[in-house]
Formats: sequence, C-alpha cells, structure tokens
Amino acid sequence: MDSSQQRSPKLRVGGLLVLAMLLLLGNPASCFEPDALPGWLGDTYRSTAGPKPPASEAGLSEPRVVRMSWKPRAWVYKRFLSHEECDHIIQLARPKMERSTVLADNGSSVVDDYRSSSGTFLDVAQDDVIRRIEDRIAAWTFLPPENQESMQVLRYAVGQKYDAHHDFFDEEESKQQGGHRYATVLMYLTDGFSGGETVFPDSEKDKQEKDDTWSDCGKQGVAAKPVKGDALLFFSLKPSAEPDLASLHAGCPVISGEKWSATKWIHVRSFEGEDGDEDGSASVPSHPPGVCADEIEHCALWAKQGECDKNPGYMHQSCARSCGKCSLLAAA
Repeated sequence: MDSSQQRSPKLRVGGLLVLAMLLLLGNPASCFEPDALPGWLGDTYRSTAGPKPPASEAGLSEPRVVRMSWKPRAWVYKRFLSHEECDHIIQLARPKMERSTVLADNGSSVVDDYRSSSGTFLDVAQDDVIRRIEDRIAAWTFLPPENQESMQVLRYAVGQKYDAHHDFFDEEESKQQGGHRYATVLMYLTDGFSGGETVFPDSEKDKQEKDDTWSDCGKQGVAAKPVKGDALLFFSLKPSAEPDLASLHAGCPVISGEKWSATKWIHVRSFEGEDGDEDGSASVPSHPPGVCADEIEHCALWAKQGECDKNPGYMHQSCARSCGKCSLLAAA
C-alpha cells in the first residue's frame, strides 16, 4: 500500500470536517454580533430561568439584548420580566412601602410634599417568583446569585428623581462585605409615564438618537427609557477591576404618571456568606422587644451607603441602630 492510500482515511475525515464547518458558517443561527455581547452573552441569549414570550410577540429576528454603550458598559434586556412578574413585585412591595421624609430645621425627619417617593426591600428568595428572577439575573450576568443584595423597590411620583451617583464604593469600610458593587440590574416595573429615564451623563455623547419623547434630562447622555419588563444592566467596574467613572448615572425626574423600579446590586464576592451561616444566609441576632437594634442584616452597609437619608421612612424603623436613632427612640 503506497503512502497516498495510507493517508486517504485522514483526508476523508478532514474533508468531512471542512464540510461541517462550511455548513455551520452558512447557518445564520450560528453567527453572532461581537458588539452585542454584554460579557459572554449575545443578542440571541434566552434565559431558561424565566418565562418566554410567544414567537409571534418576540419576533425571531428581534434582538432581546441591545448594547447601549461601551463607556460605560451598558445593555438593555427587552422583556426581561413578564408583566405578571412586574405586578407581583409591586404587590409584594406595596404594603411595605415607607413614605420618604425630609430633614426639618431641628434635625428631625418629617413628611413633606417636597419629596413624595417611597421604597422598601424584598428578602432574598422571598418566594418562588423572586428566586427565579434572581436566578435569571445570575444567568444573564454570569455572576453568582449569592453576590446579589436584596432587591430594592422604589416608587417615584411626579417630580421625583435620583441625582447622579456611582454605585461603586469610595470608602474601604464599605467594601468589607462582598467587596465593590460590580454590576447593577435595574428593572422597570411600569410604563405609561413620561420622564424617568436612566441617564449616564458622562457617557460618550451623540451615540444615541433621541426624539421629542425624551425629557431634557434624558438627552444629557446615553440613556434607557423605561419600558415595563425591560431591564438595564451596567457595570460599575472596568474589566481591570478599576472603578468606571463613566458609570455615573441618574434617574431623571418623572414628568407625569408614576414610576416603579426594582434594583439588584451585584458584588464581586458573596454578599451573604461572609458574616452569615455556613449555608450562606446571614443571620440577625435576636433581641428582646423594646431594645433598639437593627432588624435586617445589611443595615450597617446600607447606612454607610446613605440609605438612612435617601429612604429614612424605612431605614429609621428597620435599621434604627445603624441610622443612629436609638437615643431618639429611648427618649420617646
């Protein structure tokens, strides 16, 4: 047998491999757009952790994940939540919502029409619906669910806003539990209102076409217009792990209607397991009735992040010790 006959099986196998590659390259479903990847995921990513819209609604060629910006790294996932899930989150949060207050001249917190927003936190894995959403967030971001903080739900009335800020920490002490906030997933629970966009004022300008339906605030940089069920993902750290100053973001004032949103902050390390039980669940020390104490394990961290001032109605009641309200309660 000559050498050409000995090589013929290998040549036949090689030919089959080449044919297979050509078939794959000719299949549109095997192609992807590199610019559409929010990490390791592309436009055609479909989460297995949540409901899928019917094909007639989604459209086979319509992208579900749309890149907004590289500076900062930001993407919008269309229909990340079903309308039923949005309504469920609001239903869970509504009875726990606390009216935001303002500081009076004497330093006390008082209710005032100047600020009518309200907010609350839902427990991690509070029920099966919340657990599935948290798993879906982990699947999208490729970050473990234990790195997530509790879900914060906020309601914005007309005129309410969230001034420009970063989600990463400036103080070393704030990084002790879970490290930096690495990513943020902001889910829009309602629409039908005007204003309320999430804008990145330090993003690359003129990268997004906007018409007259955008508010003046929303035109100040790359922005996401709230649509019920959509989710915005952005990273507060660069791939080098340095804080990304371009991730500065703001919630624009609501012009008409009412805006509901839910936020998940995701850390670089486990947020639950460092000071908690072996199963990763943090525990709250029990205390006798009437003793001033924090009722939630994350109170100290939230206080350092300014939540006592941003959401005093909820924080002063549930996190009295971390917010420094024990002396006031004792005097009462």
